[in-house]
Amino acid sequence: MELSQLVMFKTVADQGSIVRASELLHCVPSNITNRIKLLEQELGVSLFIRKGRGLVISPCGRLFLGYANKITSLCEESKRALDPLAAPSGVLRIGAIESSATGRLPKLLSEYHQRFPSVQMQFSTGDWSQLSNDVVSHKLDGAIIAVRPEHSDIQSMEIYTEELVLIASPSAGPINQPEDLQGVDLFMWPEGCPYRKALVNWLERHTVSSPITSIASYGTILGCVSSGAGVSLVPRGIFEQFRQVGAVQGYFFKDLAPVQNYFIWNKHVEFHRAKDKFADLLKEKFGC
Repeated sequence: MELSQLVMFKTVADQGSIVRASELLHCVPSNITNRIKLLEQELGVSLFIRKGRGLVISPCGRLFLGYANKITSLCEESKRALDPLAAPSGVLRIGAIESSATGRLPKLLSEYHQRFPSVQMQFSTGDWSQLSNDVVSHKLDGAIIAVRPEHSDIQSMEIYTEELVLIASPSAGPINQPEDLQGVDLFMWPEGCPYRKALVNWLERHTVSSPITSIASYGTILGCVSSGAGVSLVPRGIFEQFRQVGAVQGYFFKDLAPVQNYFIWNKHVEFHRAKDKFADLLKEKFGC
């Protein structure tokens, strides 16, 4: 088993295609096909299920992919460890929940790129559960989430708290108390979102019952709210952007407690200067 075989296997698994993998790896598809066949013979299992011209990773392949991710991650770490004084370089894979990606990170990502142009940033968004799993499995080098991490492989630091704001169209009339939301349509991210949980808990404390429509897009939520169709609860950073581009009014309530956000990484990765510099920039900008 060779490292190059693992890289080929991982790339094919990520891309779902030998042709696309060959383009990324700059080698001919037949070479990748032969090397993966040799790897399968050595392991004694099929890593992919051939379906026409495409490939679907097999159950054994999914299991092996976890180990391949760890091995390639350790190899990258070993390269970085050999030159601890070098400027950050290479690939940095960062994920974030949508609210952070939209409201907090654009300027910070731009500044990071200006400071460390040799780092190739790969940025993605997702829900907190998927982001945490990707950090554990070494698919991400770090992520920003709004739920305190509990996995034993994850290390974290608090970075900022998000003040919560109820938003509604001015045409909907004022919202002076929770009871004003009785029976009003609410538009929130799906189950599992910490901001949705904060809203549900708040309404339950005030014995208010309202229907919630799940929408996994702040843009769509804004469209529904600004049209007067209902109300939503968003982080203040999102509200500050929304009110500049849409007709929304914000309402603040003292008993809507802020939500803590965290930067998380895999504690077993000891050397990653690009990730460490990103964490330092978070501390600098958010005073954590």
